[in-house]
Amino acid sequence: MIKKIKSWADEFKTFAVKGNVIDMAVGIIIGAAFGKIVDSMVKDIIMPPMGWLMGRVDFANLYFTLPNSDGEIIKYPSLETAQAAGAVTINYGLFINTLISFVFVAFAVFLLIKFINKLRKNPVEETVSEPTTKICPKCCSEININATKCPHCTSDI
Repeated sequence: MIKKIKSWADEFKTFAVKGNVIDMAVGIIIGAAFGKIVDSMVKDIIMPPMGWLMGRVDFANLYFTLPNSDGEIIKYPSLETAQAAGAVTINYGLFINTLISFVFVAFAVFLLIKFINKLRKNPVEETVSEPTTKICPKCCSEININATKCPHCTSDI
């Protein structure tokens, strides 16, 4: 049992210090920070002009209040006021902000992956190499390009 635990510990140590795991951890940390930057960009830079263009609407303040236990719907001046009063709300404005943030993050990731793939392309791989084989016109077998006689059907080429 102790030997098995030591084996697992060694295997975990090998796994944890591999470059891929460390790269993934760094990617997750940078991704979280990038997500905060995009979230701020959407909330603080993109949504205010959009709200202004749509008639001075603050998307973060768009919500529905659900009826209370007495069945009445109380109107509140802001989402914060409604939540402080304990009202149950459907915050569709915050959902719109989150959706727009997602679109921006997805687009940025798309561009990043496209850029990385472009860097990874090896120019040697893209060059077309000269063919080394040809097809025998008599038996349709693949043969060496320098062959003068087909090894399969023995016809002259």
